Amino acid sequence: MNMKVLVEIPDQKVASPILDMLKAYTSVTTTILSSGDVAALKEIRHIKEAYKLADKIKSGKLKTRPARDLMNEL
Repeated sequence: MNMKVLVEIPDQKVASPILDMLKAYTSVTTTILSSGDVAALKEIRHIKEAYKLADKIKSGKLKTRPARDLMNEL
């Protein structure tokens, strides 16, 4: 079974040795993502979470309220 892991390392000095360590393993492949790729993955994660919430609403596990009530609170 393959495992995929996304790790964000903001400091290049820290990231470089970690990548070198991972590349030492022949069975491990690494891919450096562009900022656009990362943004797309985050957006997909948000969409996925929205679908999970919609399923909970449909199954009755999560209650909703009318949008008019929310607008009245504002």
